[in-house]
Amino acid sequence: MCSTATILELSNAVRFLSISEVGSARSGHLGMPLGMADVLTVLFRDFLIFDPLNPRWPNRDRLIFSGGHGSAALYALLYLVGYKKMTLEQLKKFRRLGSETSGHPEYNLDLGIETTTGPLGQGLANAVGMAIEERLLNARFGDDCISHHVYVCAGDGDLMEGVGHEASAIAGHLSLGNLVLLFDDNNITIDGKVDVSSSENTALRYESYGWQVLCADGHRETEISEAIGAARADPRPSIIFCKTHIGFGTPRSGTAAAHSGALGPEELKSIQKKMDWQHGAFEIPDYLAEAWRAIGLRHGAISSRWYETQSEKYGSQAFEFTEKLRKTCRKIKKEYFLARPFEATRLSSQEVLSEIMKQTDLLISGSCDLGASTGCLNSACVPLTKTDFSGNYIHYGVREHAMGAILNGITAGGKVLAVGGTFLAFSDYMRAAVRMAALMNIPSIFVFSHDSIAVGEDGPTHQPVEHIPSLRAIPNLNVFRPADAMETLECWECALKSSRPSALILTRQPVLSVRFCGRTNLCSCGGYLLYEDKMETGQKVTLIATGSEIGIALEVKKMLNDQEVATNVVSIPCWNLFDEQPNEYQKHILGHGLRVGLEASNGFGWRKYLGDDGMFFGVDGFGKSGRHSEVYEYFNLTSRKIYAKIMGKLAEKMGSYANSN
Repeated sequence: MCSTATILELSNAVRFLSISEVGSARSGHLGMPLGMADVLTVLFRDFLIFDPLNPRWPNRDRLIFSGGHGSAALYALLYLVGYKKMTLEQLKKFRRLGSETSGHPEYNLDLGIETTTGPLGQGLANAVGMAIEERLLNARFGDDCISHHVYVCAGDGDLMEGVGHEASAIAGHLSLGNLVLLFDDNNITIDGKVDVSSSENTALRYESYGWQVLCADGHRETEISEAIGAARADPRPSIIFCKTHIGFGTPRSGTAAAHSGALGPEELKSIQKKMDWQHGAFEIPDYLAEAWRAIGLRHGAISSRWYETQSEKYGSQAFEFTEKLRKTCRKIKKEYFLARPFEATRLSSQEVLSEIMKQTDLLISGSCDLGASTGCLNSACVPLTKTDFSGNYIHYGVREHAMGAILNGITAGGKVLAVGGTFLAFSDYMRAAVRMAALMNIPSIFVFSHDSIAVGEDGPTHQPVEHIPSLRAIPNLNVFRPADAMETLECWECALKSSRPSALILTRQPVLSVRFCGRTNLCSCGGYLLYEDKMETGQKVTLIATGSEIGIALEVKKMLNDQEVATNVVSIPCWNLFDEQPNEYQKHILGHGLRVGLEASNGFGWRKYLGDDGMFFGVDGFGKSGRHSEVYEYFNLTSRKIYAKIMGKLAEKMGSYANSN
């Protein structure tokens, strides 16, 4: 590094690039970039281990901006240290359509962006997941291969959000000494001073979690350096209260107004004078540019040596077990074909997950105090502890939101695949994390059991009716609702092979075995003809169902066949995959007669399959407490009642046809 460049000069390069970005876009957030620039500069110059020329280097340190609104500073730093794809032109396109520099950071490892952040607290919980991932890989590959730190920059909002609390408690419980939280302690939120909404002692809160608590003046180099050094040396996770001034150097400094918005001409002149900055927009003097590039090159030799000595070992156990997966699935299919089990799909899922986990130590399961209930805890699981990360199961406690976001942090690295389960009715607690997985296009797997009114006596609080359609509404999320053991296996195979996140929706109650063994994964098309009638008749019906309602559809089919009504039964375990099939395939599967949908949900979205003239049988309103058979009867979800209404509809159609002729 050029010895003439001081910390203030280096950090001013970050500040004024951030100012230029926000000024060019005429929108954005400067409070955090200006306030935390000194802390981030010390971190990059003296501590952070990374290589811009090998941005996916597995043993790099991780840096997450949990306060994604501070993205201008992140982009400035990544440009300054030499990430090839983070160009000056990209900075000039800040917040523009199609740029790499969106308003909040979006997951792109080649750019140095470790995760997508924006909803406060998500990045903090992702960082906990990344710290767990590091410990998992360290236990499998050793210190020479994997041993790095995770740094997360967070503000008051991140710590106020419940997910931040949940994740921090887990980090303390597991004693994640590789995790350092740089808390932008500026005492400001958008509404004003922090004390308008908060009176807690955050330091004592983190001490109670089992964290090391440190303080530093966020504008004094020595204090920052000493605090980060102490954090790295302690076996506990550490939080550093970085006392900063939001919007440092501007007339707005120390006020809520500093949080966002471009600087006006006079404000810009003021900070330029105060910081003795005499350069134009996006201009960095050569000596500072060279100093920052030197910082970016500090660990190139270490990175190269790692690839020479460790990459073969690291890659040898990569999550690339396609052949093992194929053989395991074929083996399970044969066993299920022989047994034809009458069991809940959560139990089928438990058996499948157990067999697959035996094939790799890079598939990690976990649940929110519902391991046995969801099937995520199985005979292959060994829990993690603070002293032993060689296991493959995480006890998350009753913390759905943190579980979802931690799963994303584990999975984002691309090496370990994480699974987490809870009841479907509680999926709302973690919806933000599920949405972020879909936005990042990472293959996190969410297991949601107890999927309908069949939960029964626990009543409407535990009976999901709107949750399946709600999850289907999330773009890029594969929602699987298998009908039996065979479909459960095939849906797991699809999820494990996918680059997208998946949600597996599973029953509490036993379901009929409806599928025979076959080598082809029929669920991979999203939907297929389970039974096709060749009966020659003028009356044709297609019964379309998912999950446990397939059993009802088969009963209705028999009753219709007795009346010489040709009836096809279609299973659509994954709408997303089915919608991606060619139109001709979809039309063939759905048929040309009366289309009837069956699902123990509120029916949102079914019209696209049923058409204007179709029929839907589901749950209108919230569920009821009672035996599950009684609850199904109450909502008219029985084969007898459905059959009667279909026959009435067919008679009506025949009457209309006769009258028209």
